[in-house]
Amino acid sequence: MLFNSLDFAIFLPIVFVLYWFVTDKRLHWQNLLIVVVSYVFYGWWDWRFLSLLFFSSSVDYWVGLVLEREQSPRKRKLYLWASLGTNLALLMFFKYYNFFVDNFVTAFTFFGINISARSLNIILPVGLSFYTFQSMSYGIDVYRRKLKPTKDFVTFLAFVSFFPQLVAGPIERATHLLPQFYIKRNFDYDKAVDGLRQALWGFFKKMVIADNCAVHADMIFNHSSEYTGSTLLLGAFFFAFQIYGDFSGYSDIAIGISRLFGFDLMKNFNFPYFSRDIAEFWRRWHISLSTWFRDYLYYPLGGSRGGVLKTIRNTLIVFLVSGFWHGANWTFVVWGLLNALYFMPLVLSHRNRIHIHGISPGRNLPTFREFLSIVCTFVLVVFAWIFFRAQDLSHALDFVGEIFSSSFFTIPQFEGQYQAVTTLILIVLFVCVEWLGRNEEYAIGKLGLTRGKPYRWAFYGFILFMIGMFMQSNETPFIYFQF
Repeated sequence: MLFNSLDFAIFLPIVFVLYWFVTDKRLHWQNLLIVVVSYVFYGWWDWRFLSLLFFSSSVDYWVGLVLEREQSPRKRKLYLWASLGTNLALLMFFKYYNFFVDNFVTAFTFFGINISARSLNIILPVGLSFYTFQSMSYGIDVYRRKLKPTKDFVTFLAFVSFFPQLVAGPIERATHLLPQFYIKRNFDYDKAVDGLRQALWGFFKKMVIADNCAVHADMIFNHSSEYTGSTLLLGAFFFAFQIYGDFSGYSDIAIGISRLFGFDLMKNFNFPYFSRDIAEFWRRWHISLSTWFRDYLYYPLGGSRGGVLKTIRNTLIVFLVSGFWHGANWTFVVWGLLNALYFMPLVLSHRNRIHIHGISPGRNLPTFREFLSIVCTFVLVVFAWIFFRAQDLSHALDFVGEIFSSSFFTIPQFEGQYQAVTTLILIVLFVCVEWLGRNEEYAIGKLGLTRGKPYRWAFYGFILFMIGMFMQSNETPFIYFQF
């Protein structure tokens, strides 16, 4: 079920009424309702995959209980690996089986050995990478004794399957989200209004910015051999705002909807395109995944302790795994490697944390140095996005090669270029609003709140008008559903 669909527009009010009025605000019944509606929400795509969600949740619930009772370090580690192995096995089969088979065959063919291995027609369950990582973090935290395991199976199922963030995050930690299922929840009008405001901004990002950018980005990337370098660069620029509007828009909607039900999810995006270096970008982009890899992979490997070579090794591993997490394609691995190369000089020079505070605090505009740093960082990010979006490595290299050819100095020419001008104006408007709200939880978090109610409602009406004016005629899925 898509957030930007008629089905969800009917689904959400029904769930809201049942949650606050029919359950009589009793905690157990609220949690049980969350499980039921979350499974309905997830099963809307394909009911067969509900068994995977239930199986993964059941294994980690059982492992958590065993880890609490077991005192033997060796056995505790075995149980932890049972949890990790189960979740990773699901990921490997559904997401990477054909990738490994195809590359295995290709490798032997390269050496003149022909082997026969069949690929399978496997459908990737939506959200698999997200809920398996969320469930794995629970087992790891229980193993580390940072968290007491829950004995309430319904509550644990609700934690793993919570429908607003089930299929595309934020990837919540059990230490943050799970305790909220044990706290009595009463309807908070101000919190609900704030949630609706953030969800509205998320819909704007998705339906006005991302979907309109997608029209031009898809056309240029899908027919890149027909266009000049300047046009391809413009296509990469459109994709940069497509993926940001699409993914951060989903996160805003998920966080906003969660507030309607009394839950607080972690912030997943913090205005990443205003970053002054690549380290700051990764502190601001897909925060739930970046911190997951930091806490459960980078630190256990030793982090930056142990010398320069280990720091380089650990940084490379994290970015390569992060790239591979996104999909079974070498383009994602190269994308991760590029970001690692961007990141490495900052880590080695101990300058990766020089920009941990707000951008241009107390000023309307950045300094020239800040502006130059933001532009340079954005250019590096856009270049890496080319590999993320390309169909394969050959496509990416041809795309980049044409950008760096003499055709870069031509005027972009492509079908729909006049409509693209409108999209560029929308992007400029969007960036201005984001800049004004860069120090808030989300861009319009405080915008207009100091004015009277008529001004605020006029502003919300304007956003709704923009959504109605520029939304695409068909429902478009979110990009990260494929990951």
